[in-house]
Amino acid sequence: MQKVFNLFDFKQKVDYKIEILAGLTVAMTMIPESLSFAILAGFPPLVGLYGAFIMGLITAIFGGRPGLISGGAGATVIVLIALMQSHGLEYVFGAVALAGVIQIIVGLFKLGKFIRLVPHPVMFGFVNGLAVIIFMSQFEQFKQVNDGTSEWLSGSPLLTMSALVALTIAIILIFPKITKAVPASLVAIIVVFAVVIGFNIDTKQVVDIASVSGSLPPFHIPEIPFTWETFMIILPYGAIMAAVGLTEGLLTLNLVDEITATKGNSNRECLAQGGANIANGFFYGMGGCPMIAQTLVNLSAGSRARLSGIVAALTILIIILVGAPIIELVPMAALTGVMIMVAIGTFEWASFKAFTKMPKADILVMVIVTLITIFLHNLALAVLVGVIISALIFAWESAKRIRARKYVDENGVKHYELFGPLFFGSTTAFAEKFDVNNDPNEIIIDFAESRISDMSAIDAVNKITERYAKLGKTVHLKHLSSDCIDLLKNAEAIIDVNILEDPTYKVAVEKV
Repeated sequence: MQKVFNLFDFKQKVDYKIEILAGLTVAMTMIPESLSFAILAGFPPLVGLYGAFIMGLITAIFGGRPGLISGGAGATVIVLIALMQSHGLEYVFGAVALAGVIQIIVGLFKLGKFIRLVPHPVMFGFVNGLAVIIFMSQFEQFKQVNDGTSEWLSGSPLLTMSALVALTIAIILIFPKITKAVPASLVAIIVVFAVVIGFNIDTKQVVDIASVSGSLPPFHIPEIPFTWETFMIILPYGAIMAAVGLTEGLLTLNLVDEITATKGNSNRECLAQGGANIANGFFYGMGGCPMIAQTLVNLSAGSRARLSGIVAALTILIIILVGAPIIELVPMAALTGVMIMVAIGTFEWASFKAFTKMPKADILVMVIVTLITIFLHNLALAVLVGVIISALIFAWESAKRIRARKYVDENGVKHYELFGPLFFGSTTAFAEKFDVNNDPNEIIIDFAESRISDMSAIDAVNKITERYAKLGKTVHLKHLSSDCIDLLKNAEAIIDVNILEDPTYKVAVEKV
């Protein structure tokens, strides 16, 4: 069954059966989630399904890596709720298209590589927070709406829902021990569907959320005034949506890289996301980004190629066009059980074991990112805070690494051999190393094991030479690297530093 499948420069072996079954499973989990988020934001239900289809198809074909699943994700939809409430659906379409333009700009300028700056503890926190959100969101399926009020299920409906969810989870856990030829999640959905229909069990179904029947996504230019005022209204929402989508998407891409031991293309993913969101804005979709839960469903089903994503997107379209009457009968309990297992599989349980081995600072970062993700549902903010805290901790630790070995040679010259980076965080410690008043008339500062990194470092060097100059003493800067020399030369316009090359010893000397 395995053949070679070459699509858009990703040449790889593909098991068509696994890819098709994985795509069907992904589609089954995307439909209720897309509908739920659309309804939550106040969009027409079909806007959610159109978003899932458009995002899924375009990113599956043109995206940064096989196996990554995109759709109408809650992380990006939540950003648009306020705009929907204040200006309506047409402005939302404009913001979605603008978000796509921003994402394409990020891809064209190859800024996706900056995702490498996200530390591992931030990744742990991000993934764990998402796992908790996915798990907690499933409790909404244990509620029902009566007279416009959401109430918890009780009595027989609660027992029925719980039993069907438990049956789904049991099948997902047990079936892989029998065979892995068919995704356990898809088997669980089919079995629970058959049980509910066969025994005529009264339980919550997809149709209870919304109808999924419709036509092809219509071309639609957002009906908004093309003015500067309109642009300034949608710009903040478009920018935040673009940032959230790229953050979640590129972190998910990194996660898939780790799981599959392969390498994706972050800039290509930015371009694909941007193109898909622009299409959403003009074809009645709510936009979105890569979905970590559906991506993990896809990978756990054995998919490693683009075909499953294409199948999932086309399946959603077919369901919209002709398959709605059947899909609307799928029990929500089956989909809830699948998503609960996805949440359990998403959580980085290894992070608990790492608690005893990780530095306390990394544990703090991981916990903070997790809490922000869970309670604020703002993935971009969580990652940004985590990166900033990690950077500050790194700067603090690096600042403590500046050291100096001191000695006086036979000619009476005082040597300061520096170790560690000289940058804004270490300038104070650097200045404290020197005994200006008691040093001899000639001093050599050796940078063989150090480097001048920024403007603060240049200023620190300048200040120490000025202190010696006031006492009539001479300072030589030795073994400066070429980039350090360039930094000092570039600063000559605002700082009085002169660099002289020593052709014999290949040192940089500053005469004071």
